[in-house]
Amino acid sequence: MSKKSRGGGGGAAAGEDPEDLSRSPLQAVLLADSFTLKFRPITLERPKVLLPLVNVPMIEYTLSWLESAGVEECFVFCCAHAQQVKEHLGKAGWTGKPAAREMTVTAVESHDAISAGDALRVMYGRGVIHGDFVLISGDTISNMNLKDALQEHKDRRKKDPLAVMTMVIKHSKPSILTNQTRLGNDEIVMAIDPETKELLYYEDRADVSNLYVTIDKDILASNPTLQLRNNMEDCYIDICSPEVLSLFTDNFDYQHLRRHFVKGLLVDDIMGYKIYTHEIRSSYAARIDNFRSYDTVSKDIIQRWTYPMVPDVLSFGDRQEIKLHRQGIYKASDVTLSHCAQIGANSVVGNGTSVGENCKVSNSVIGQGCNIGKNVLIHGSYIWDNVTIEDGCKVSNSLVCDGVHLGAGAIVEPGCILSFKVEVGKNVVVPAYSKVALLPQPSNEDSDEELEYADTNSGVTDSPPFSSMRSADHPTVSDDDDLEASETGTCGVVGYVWENVDAGIQEEWRQSIAPIPKDKLEELQHAASFDDDDDGSEDDFKNRPTVLDQDDDSDVSAVEDDDYSKFEKEVEETFQRALDGIHQDNLILEINALRLSYSLQHADCAGALFHSVMRSALVAAQSTNGNLLKTTAEALGKWKDLLRNYTKSVDEEMEILLKFEEMCQENTKEFSPLFSKILPYLYDKEVVSEDAILRWAEEKENADESDKVFVKQSEAFIQWLKEAEEEDEEEE
Repeated sequence: MSKKSRGGGGGAAAGEDPEDLSRSPLQAVLLADSFTLKFRPITLERPKVLLPLVNVPMIEYTLSWLESAGVEECFVFCCAHAQQVKEHLGKAGWTGKPAAREMTVTAVESHDAISAGDALRVMYGRGVIHGDFVLISGDTISNMNLKDALQEHKDRRKKDPLAVMTMVIKHSKPSILTNQTRLGNDEIVMAIDPETKELLYYEDRADVSNLYVTIDKDILASNPTLQLRNNMEDCYIDICSPEVLSLFTDNFDYQHLRRHFVKGLLVDDIMGYKIYTHEIRSSYAARIDNFRSYDTVSKDIIQRWTYPMVPDVLSFGDRQEIKLHRQGIYKASDVTLSHCAQIGANSVVGNGTSVGENCKVSNSVIGQGCNIGKNVLIHGSYIWDNVTIEDGCKVSNSLVCDGVHLGAGAIVEPGCILSFKVEVGKNVVVPAYSKVALLPQPSNEDSDEELEYADTNSGVTDSPPFSSMRSADHPTVSDDDDLEASETGTCGVVGYVWENVDAGIQEEWRQSIAPIPKDKLEELQHAASFDDDDDGSEDDFKNRPTVLDQDDDSDVSAVEDDDYSKFEKEVEETFQRALDGIHQDNLILEINALRLSYSLQHADCAGALFHSVMRSALVAAQSTNGNLLKTTAEALGKWKDLLRNYTKSVDEEMEILLKFEEMCQENTKEFSPLFSKILPYLYDKEVVSEDAILRWAEEKENADESDKVFVKQSEAFIQWLKEAEEEDEEEE
């Protein structure tokens, strides 16, 4: 139970005039320690916030965004590896004099804090927070405009001083098979008041196996209307009042921001403090909580979802300028690339790196100063700085840290983490999901603190034993074999193999860089088929559409997209068969079957089908060098009746407009300049109605300017619709 919050050393008092708060400079508290163990063994030597994310330290994305969002003063709380963080801030120009920045940055150091709660108690004691502030961790990437969320928070505070926090959330539907989001996090269940956006219930450890949650009846009694959501991602960007700091100081059992503080306030019916949510739609925000989210966010950055936080815009230190080329390929100007080497789509190569003959790099990031030999295959991997990879190596869906050396013919299987300066001998195969480091695994890992092993020499030997690798030409070395230090070279690897102390290697796939294995997806799908319907037969399961669309020989073992993306792909494949002559009635039956199997709505079908129709128009224009507007009109004219089958309501028509916007902004930008010309055609063909268009425009009125691009482009047509509507009302 919360005690009464006290004003004083932590900043503004609870009773202070909100108008005074609004005049305070906008401040931020950035937690430069994750207080978790998920990135071990890497974080034994370097703090998580300084790990490279597409060749730029994570904290640079967070600080750059805070500065662009209007934050004037940022306090960086350092705990583990504090000296490294402070040195980086000085080197990057965030601290020191003169600091040519619009935002002042101050490092706050403490070696006693072992949780986020401890960190905020230290911040309270420093007395440096004087008004509303942004609370964020240094592993969060965003490009959102804070203006609307800040204004909502301040407006609520004027009406209700008990509104102490606004949490930023974003739509992210979890997989029905893994119950995880695309970031590798477990699904979160939230109850939100649809009118006020007040958070009423929060559970990040829901028992999804029972398919239900337990909510206090008092919440239901006092809130006749609420939304129960399991399709939202917590962005871990919070706008807080100064009372948040004093609440942590008054409650020493508050350690974790969500499980203790947020849940504690939600069940405290004495003090009555309230937490609200702000949902972002077109902006980007994500926290890197595990290796899967590291992979997902890296791909989002490369594909420019995070713009302007992208490689060719966000600069760091004295590194050479990175240039964007076709197919999402980024290269520094001084890369040495053999003419028979292939750099595939969505890849980054840092400055001073050389890539040898017949190398193939795809969907990967390579840092600076790397030396890649001949005939090397790198797929879906992250190669940090100064790595040497000799001829004939293969690295798949793994992370390779600074200074690692791979001998000729070495194979790194999916999901591996090779920490700093690990050496792998010739023809050695590193098994899937292995974690290898020069530092031994601590015997006691129940502490939340990331111990600073890098600052000591304890536990490190000159020739650490390693006994779980195998040579490509020899059988696996047994874990029972006793290898003396002098015999380490027998298996060709210098380093310690770390064990997964949480759930064993069978669960490593959940938060790995590697895609979920095909056999695991099949197992989960098989289990889900019987969980959904106890009376269902195995034949029913076999008739369901598969979630796999990769060949066995593919380097990628499974599809990584979320469920809607899979559904959208299957709809497009089904639509392609219709282009080859399948009758429209059969097409509707197949799409309806897909909708049921994915537990989706008609609106989802409308969006996915519209995407397929528009893609067919684009392909037709590209293959014939024809006019895109013409091929679009032909495609919409041909398939308008099919689209109407899924647009029976204004909400479903709205889904088409939102999908069209998304396509223009993302993967089919060719339609972007034609939006205002295609919109009237959709109206004329009765694919979308006047009500849907006007409601779409109305909902954009308070959106960010970046979200109003297509409304403004279609302004003349929208105004014509409004005038026509007014004339109809006058005639009546």
